[in-house]
Formats: sequence, structure tokens, C-alpha cells
Amino acid sequence: MPAIMKAIIITIGDELLIGQTVDTNSAWMGAELSNIGFDIIRKISIHDLRKDILEALAETAGKSEVVLITGGLGPTSDDITKQTICEFFGTRLIMNNEVLAMVTEMMKKRNFPVNENNRRQAEVPESCLVLKNEAGTAPGMWFEKDKAIFAFMPGVPYEMKYLMKEHVIPELKKRFTSQVIIHRNIMTYGAPEAKLAELLEGFESSLPSYIRLAYLPASGIIKLRLTGTGTDRKALDKAMEENVMKLYKIIPHLIFGENEEPFEVVTGNLLLERKQTICTAESCTGGNIAHLLTSVPGSSRYFIGSVVAYDNKVKENILGVPAEVISKYGAVSEEVARLMAEGARRIMGTDFAVATTGIAGPDGGTESKPVGTICIAVASAHGTVSEKHVYGNERIININRFSIAALSLARKQIIGQ
Repeated sequence: MPAIMKAIIITIGDELLIGQTVDTNSAWMGAELSNIGFDIIRKISIHDLRKDILEALAETAGKSEVVLITGGLGPTSDDITKQTICEFFGTRLIMNNEVLAMVTEMMKKRNFPVNENNRRQAEVPESCLVLKNEAGTAPGMWFEKDKAIFAFMPGVPYEMKYLMKEHVIPELKKRFTSQVIIHRNIMTYGAPEAKLAELLEGFESSLPSYIRLAYLPASGIIKLRLTGTGTDRKALDKAMEENVMKLYKIIPHLIFGENEEPFEVVTGNLLLERKQTICTAESCTGGNIAHLLTSVPGSSRYFIGSVVAYDNKVKENILGVPAEVISKYGAVSEEVARLMAEGARRIMGTDFAVATTGIAGPDGGTESKPVGTICIAVASAHGTVSEKHVYGNERIININRFSIAALSLARKQIIGQ
């Protein structure tokens, strides 16, 4: 097994720490580094303060082959990163005439005069390799110290991406070619994380040392991420495929897709393949399932329509649910969900109809039907199936989980599982 090439990402800026700006840079950089074989061992966000920058740089020195830093390279007086960089690397700022010419030309194209702040952006540490930034005015800077590479880039996402694609990634690929990292993401639903781990205990223990398994849960969906590390891509791909096939044999009833495709995409693709249609009748989900299905491009080829039957009168007068059924079983019941699905399918003439009725919360629950109760039904030419689940107390989370549960049941009926 080859030595693992490690990388650390540092993002600089108060706006990141207080939530004013969402840090998308580190996520994008992490994915790009992983694609070329790096293991990202740490991400750090810090203030644009001398002390914090020096501490972060000192902390990362010697812990990885590559450190990528974004932010703090603007033209204003509050950006002190370059001066701090000079202090860390024992150098000084000098005017780079080539960068100044680029900045001047860019300002000219924008019909802006070059002021002192613009000129300041052409000042770079004397000992660095300048990374020309044709997407903006702040150049990137490349240092090498203690057998590690430090690459500094602006925090503006499109400028950072330009420097990464044009300079940083190509140079890293030249220098580090021994390692390959590949990922496979297997999407599962229907078992809690502890139960899934129990089912896969033998599988996990049998994995070769160069393949790792991670459990990544969200809203009832658990993504199984297999990460393989090696030097021979062909051999690694083969080993990865063999282990993925083992998963399909062990938990076929829980796997619904790969590559992070959500249920609405998986369900839509199945309907397209079979040239079939679907509609929804929603109470507690308030049209969210219809929203998810129609968020997919091309969904007009299989999604016909929806009835948001929030009030019982809509269930009765449009979907044809008898008032006595609602009175006997309650609006939140499998009996009502089944009739809602059958009514929607009858009205809209689809192959499948999905219905939901439940208690999203935070109030409205009873002892027999607590907040988080959801009844789902799917009607088709093969009959109507229904399920009842009980989740938590958070309204928005419940609506999302209700919708996923409904799409999961629909998928099973489409494939005849």
C-alpha cells in the first residue's frame, strides 16, 4: 500500500466564522484533491488575524504534503494575510511588475483607474512563486517549506477555481503520481444506522486494508461510502466493484441507488424506463412529494399532477374518501391513505398514485397517534399497499422524512419488490 498523500485546507475570513458567507471553497477543493489521490486530513477556518494565521500555518507544518489556503488577499487595509505570510516564511513584500501590468490592464478593461489599493495587490512575497490570476486582480502564491507545499489563493470562488485548475492541480499531478483514490457511494434506506452496521459487520471485517467503509446518515437515508486507495487504478476498480457486488447480495432490499442520486431521481428514472406515470394525493406533506418529483428535469413525461388534500372536505369531495371512513378510523390512518391513493389514481389515470396523511407537528398528536405519525399508501393496477411509521417531533424534518418514506414505497411498487 502506498504512502498516503495528505492535504490540509485553511479558509481565512471572519465572514465564514459568523455564517455571513457559506464556505463552499473547502468542499470544492476537497473534492478536487481527492480526485487526484489526496487524503484531506483537516479543514480549518480562521479569523483574518495575524496570530490566528501564524498559528494555523505552524500547526499544519510537517503534518501534510500540501496545504491550500484561501481568503485574506484583498486590496483593502483589513487584509493582512500577505504581511503575515512574509513573517511566517521569513521574506518581504516586493512589487511584481508583471502582476501590476495584469492588474492595470484588467482595471482598464473595466474603465476603472488604478489606485493605491490596486497597486498593493501587485505586491507579493519575494520568495514565492507567483500564480498568475487571469480571473481577478489578486495573484496566487506558492511556497515550499519543510517538505510541504503551501498554496495561497483568493477567497472569491471563481478566482480560486481558476488558480486551482490552471496552476495548482496540474503541478500537484506532476509531483504526486503514485496514489489513486476512488469512491463509490451506495444509497440505502429502510434500516437505522446501528442495524445496518450489524448487517454489514462481516462484510466490513472482510474488506481489504486498502478499502474503507463509512456510514453517512441523513433524513433516514444512509450513504455507504467505500473509499479505495492504491497505485493501480485498474486493480483498484476491480476490487471496488467486487465489494460493491457483495453489498448488493447482502442488503438488496435496502439499496435504492448509487452516486448520491435522491429518491425523486431514482423513482423518475424507473418510471421513464417503464413508460409509466405517477400522481400524488398529499395531506401532511403539503405537496412536497410533488415538488420533489417535479424538481427533476423531464419529470413532465411521468408526473401527471397532485391533490393537496389538507382538509378532510378535500379528501371527501375530490378524492372520494367517505366521511364515515374518516370518522371511524381518523384522517391519519392507513385506511384513509389507501382511499386517497385510489381516488387520485382514478381521477388522474396514472399507473401509480402516492398518498400521505399524518401529523407533522409540533402539536396535534394524541397518545395513539403521536406527532411524527405518517400513513402512506401507493395504488397501482396490482392493488394498494400501505405503511405506517412514527418519526420525531420536528415539523420540517418530519415532512422531509414522510416524503422520502413515500417515495421509497413508490419505488418498491414500481419495481415489484
